Amino acid sequence: MPDAVVALLPEASLPASTLAKPRVAMDQVKKQFVPHVLGIEVGTTLYFPNSDNIRHQVYSFSEAKRFELKLYSGKLAAPVVFDQPGVVVLGCNIHDWMSAYVYVVPTPFFAMTDNAGRAVIKAPAGSYTVNIWHPRYAHGTQPFSASLAVAHEAEDLHQTLMLAATDDSPGVPPAHP
Repeated sequence: MPDAVVALLPEASLPASTLAKPRVAMDQVKKQFVPHVLGIEVGTTLYFPNSDNIRHQVYSFSEAKRFELKLYSGKLAAPVVFDQPGVVVLGCNIHDWMSAYVYVVPTPFFAMTDNAGRAVIKAPAGSYTVNIWHPRYAHGTQPFSASLAVAHEAEDLHQTLMLAATDDSPGVPPAHP
């Protein structure tokens, strides 16, 4: 499944990272959010550039992050810090068909799956819970979870998981006028 968020949650606490979080953006292009699904770590600042030549009003009423960016175009809106884990559903008050998803994870060990459904995560040896989330996954806001042991940091693990997607779930943005 492309565009799924795969996260490794360490079962033992790790030292806090001193690395700065990267600048991450979710653009608005041709009246669509790009990308449609985005995985970020808790504490990440997300920017919402508007590459359209019209105004958008981005919002979320999700429990993990509630915010509203008033109508804007041609300038960068104030960035939003995502400080709680969970699913954040985005919309545009002006263009009802615009939707996107931000999955906020409490770990630096995560990746998005590519078009072939593969993800590569580098993590230290240890025991983890692997969480996989996608808006079309049949269990909604709850990720698929399984245990995973990494014996050596340089170890390549190849794990294939088959997840059921629902046909009526909101994973694919609807067509717009």
